Amino acid sequence: MTENIVDTAFFHSWFRNYVESFYTEDPELQQNIRLKEEHTLRVCNEIRRLGKALNLNRTELRLAETIALFHDIGRFEQITTYGTFDDRVSENHATLGLKVLKATDILSRLTKTEQTIVYNAIEYHNVRKVPDNGDELMELHTKLIRDADKLDIWYVVTNYYTERHRHRNPALELELPDTPEYSLCFVDDLLNNRVSNTHELKTFNDMKLLQLGWIFDINFTPTFLYIQERRIIEKIIIALPDTEDIRKIQNHLNDYLENRISETPRDY
Repeated sequence: MTENIVDTAFFHSWFRNYVESFYTEDPELQQNIRLKEEHTLRVCNEIRRLGKALNLNRTELRLAETIALFHDIGRFEQITTYGTFDDRVSENHATLGLKVLKATDILSRLTKTEQTIVYNAIEYHNVRKVPDNGDELMELHTKLIRDADKLDIWYVVTNYYTERHRHRNPALELELPDTPEYSLCFVDDLLNNRVSNTHELKTFNDMKLLQLGWIFDINFTPTFLYIQERRIIEKIIIALPDTEDIRKIQNHLNDYLENRISETPRDY
């Protein structure tokens, strides 16, 4: 790949203009557009930080940032058209994003190989399990965006769980009922190191448990270190009921995190 082909400044400018075209006087809708705009820019920072920790070269860093910038480009049309971020009742936001990128031809500045990597990483950034296509560079960039995206979603939701008593945002709760219950299938998945299925979500607590389970889909040692430093597990646990199940989950996840940090070979 050529060093100067990935023009991140141009892409950032295009992204700003595209998002601003969705700005609205509707305060709730505008809040959610800004939420995803700010999320995107933070994911760009997360992926740069992660890429540097992994000693990626300049071209790989720029391509990773481009993927981060466009990974949620479908969210703006999704929230405007459907009034929700719930892919289950609207459209898959990754698929929507690919439609936007192809319709606008914004990636024409990239080589065909780079375009394929970007499209692939965006298509698979939100799936439960990434298919193995045998392409090392594609796999690297898909893993990078999945880790960086999770880090910022955890940042968003842990802040929200602390502040939601002041201002609730149903879009962030996928409009799930806020009851004390949680589904035992999520407990079982967590205690068996499995990522849960979003289609099993029945309560707001289920969503928190699902978010805890993302730890089993983390790819790089620096990401595990960030999870530990930012106390992600504790911040979500405290937003859940104080039950024996939840205490077991907390201990299990803390052990898992410690093991991954100590046993995983350093990638950087």
